[in-house]
Amino acid sequence: MFGHHPSGEGPLESRPVSTLFGRRVVLRPLVATDFSVWRDVRRRNAEWLTKWEPTRPPGAPDVIEDREAFAIRCSARQRERQLGSGYGFGIFVDGDFCGEINLSSVQRGPFQSGYVGYWIDETQAGKGFTPEALVVLSRYAFEELHLHRLQIAIIPRNAASHRVVAKLGLRNEGTAVRYLEINGIWEDHVRYSLTSEEWAERRSEFYDAWIA
Repeated sequence: MFGHHPSGEGPLESRPVSTLFGRRVVLRPLVATDFSVWRDVRRRNAEWLTKWEPTRPPGAPDVIEDREAFAIRCSARQRERQLGSGYGFGIFVDGDFCGEINLSSVQRGPFQSGYVGYWIDETQAGKGFTPEALVVLSRYAFEELHLHRLQIAIIPRNAASHRVVAKLGLRNEGTAVRYLEINGIWEDHVRYSLTSEEWAERRSEFYDAWIA
């Protein structure tokens, strides 16, 4: 189920993104007051996560340690939601923050597509929270935003991320050579996709396994 804006007015795309609910996970946009818990999780997972992330641009503030930079990041995500170009969520389990999942670079027109990225606290990895969050986000993308296609790009050696898409049986579309700059290196990425037709065909399967 989806949460709804208290006013109940206006199309979903024009309202603040509501909280999304799965069987065990709750997804909601991060806000400035989440900084302390977000920082603690990121600090603890620095070695686990940094090797899979883009390099911080020279001179850019360290979002993990700078409260103001984190607040600006949250405001930028809010602006993306207002523009319909991106939808970022924190992943919460039993009320505790444990990761993020983001729908970014949303394009309309004939493409109707977006890119999904995610990360999870190492202590929570392997418990099925990330694939559940991905199903919840996919439901939102296809049933509320009416996108046609989602894409997830994963470095070939990132076994933990590959396990997430494997649990959902997402389609492998091949490897894009030197696709993204990650930790200072132009890395190949394996591209996985899910279309609205595939979602409609497998919707009951996804619901029964991860949401109901």
